[in-house]
Amino acid sequence: MTTSTEHHRTEPSTTAGERDMLEGWLDYHRATLLWKCEGLGDEQLRRAALPPSELSLLGLVRHMAEVERYWFRDIMLGEQLPELYCTPEDRDGDFHFGDEDTWADAERIWRTEVEAARQAAAGRSLELVSRAESHRRGEVFSLRWVYTHMIEEYARHNGHADLLREQLDGATGE
Repeated sequence: MTTSTEHHRTEPSTTAGERDMLEGWLDYHRATLLWKCEGLGDEQLRRAALPPSELSLLGLVRHMAEVERYWFRDIMLGEQLPELYCTPEDRDGDFHFGDEDTWADAERIWRTEVEAARQAAAGRSLELVSRAESHRRGEVFSLRWVYTHMIEEYARHNGHADLLREQLDGATGE
């Protein structure tokens, strides 16, 4: 971004094997989301900069913490974990927050879920089939599919983050 030099992303290798390539792209997109939030205060991170949408940078980070937890631990390992922010009454709870919800908390929880996701995938075959079925489709998934889906999920939301950041302070960047 044009406003910051603090955050560094590592470009994925162009010649890596499949596992390293998937992990490289996922880590790249994880770092991109943090980069889009860098240097902003809580009020800016909470702001839904493109009404009527409720999307905010804080909400995107909270959402991705939920997604990391769901795919790597709930689905792949079959852990039955409660959702972090969402409830049956508020399926978009990751984007609904109060004054007590801070960037520091959201970032800490996101980092915890990313690390737990890394541990959940470590040493496991890309062919491993999930222990649990998806809640929506009732299907099982390979770890390869989960990596690919997570890259897609981050890439899509990083596009949202690009627009939100530009609306907030004019910062742009790849």
